[in-house]
Amino acid sequence: MKFRSIKGTKDILPEETPRWQLVESVIHRVMQFFNYQEIRTPAFEQTGLFARSIGELTDIVSKEMYTFLDRSEESITLRPEGTAAALRAYIQNNLGEQSPLTKVYYIGPMFRQERPQAGRLRQFHQFGAEALGGSSPQLDVEMMVLPIEIYKQLGINQFALKINSVGCEKCRPAYKRHLQTELRKIFTQLSHDSQVRIEQNPLRVLDSKDENDRALTAGMPIMNEHLCEECAMHFASVRSLLDALTISYEVDGRLVRGLDYYTKTAFEITSIALGSQDALAGGGRYDLLVEELGGKQTPGVGFAAGIERLLMVLTKLNKDKIGSSPPVVYFVGLDETARIWAFLKTSELRQKGICAEVDYLGRSLKSQMREANRQKAQYVIVVGEQELKTKTAQLKNMRTGEETAVSLEKIEIPS
Repeated sequence: MKFRSIKGTKDILPEETPRWQLVESVIHRVMQFFNYQEIRTPAFEQTGLFARSIGELTDIVSKEMYTFLDRSEESITLRPEGTAAALRAYIQNNLGEQSPLTKVYYIGPMFRQERPQAGRLRQFHQFGAEALGGSSPQLDVEMMVLPIEIYKQLGINQFALKINSVGCEKCRPAYKRHLQTELRKIFTQLSHDSQVRIEQNPLRVLDSKDENDRALTAGMPIMNEHLCEECAMHFASVRSLLDALTISYEVDGRLVRGLDYYTKTAFEITSIALGSQDALAGGGRYDLLVEELGGKQTPGVGFAAGIERLLMVLTKLNKDKIGSSPPVVYFVGLDETARIWAFLKTSELRQKGICAEVDYLGRSLKSQMREANRQKAQYVIVVGEQELKTKTAQLKNMRTGEETAVSLEKIEIPS
């Protein structure tokens, strides 16, 4: 029987990993500049954590989660997003007691059983950040600047930032009732999903991707026109800070994001290089979520971004030509004694921080030279009985073909 990877999953092969490593190194570097500390949470959690945080009626919880009973009959779910797990860790480990403002970030795989598509598999990878303990609009803007800075350092300068305010527990209920009244007037013309959402979560109707729904709701009232004074001031401050930083943005009254926990600011970063599925990153403020999950009342804001989609943009912009690091020196052994010496010398050089390689397959001189060339080794040293006797060999520059004598006791590699 020949096994294959499960539908919606993908092997990341050796020729691809340098691109991933580059992206991850930039994420780590930028996060450190912004004073965010990395957090690593388990790949699975209690199902109730996600149902409570994301929302029972969202597509993620109702249709997409990988949920199963473990041997103790406890319902377990592979994490579909990173915020809930990070907040559970924040509450469980009393991180709020250690610092009035906690700033963390994560990189890792997420799992959703949806239809596989470009840039979104059933196991996909995200990076994101959370700032817990602060209600300042400056933190909202920092969450937008963080992914933007990562994209810029990777050479991506063409993207769009959309922002909105989805209100709070004070002003949103009245707006939802008003919106429901207007949506019921066109109930029969809407898609089935939007018809269901009118009663359960009417804001999501405005975020529908169905073109007919979008046309029918074009003139509907939007949340940022019905904000309370506190939310309006907060949103105005966010816009003012973005203006001061000369960051271009669009206010999109339809932007509500797909998660129930957002309050006040919501934002999305998109790329024209991705076509219809254009979202690169998204996030917003969630001032009620920590308390909802059993913690103390704690304001928070965060974002999440897809790594696969980021890599797609790098490919389309031709900024993904990253090769692996070739061996600095490749040892060719002509007999068994020389092969053992070459192996020991290779180990010695590696301990000194030099990338060295040796033949493990007992191949001929010609085959070993071909392999050194395939691996793009910078230098080759051929060692046999004569070289071991004189303790001298020729160091061949594989790019120029130039050869120079080197001592086998103290090999000097040109810088």
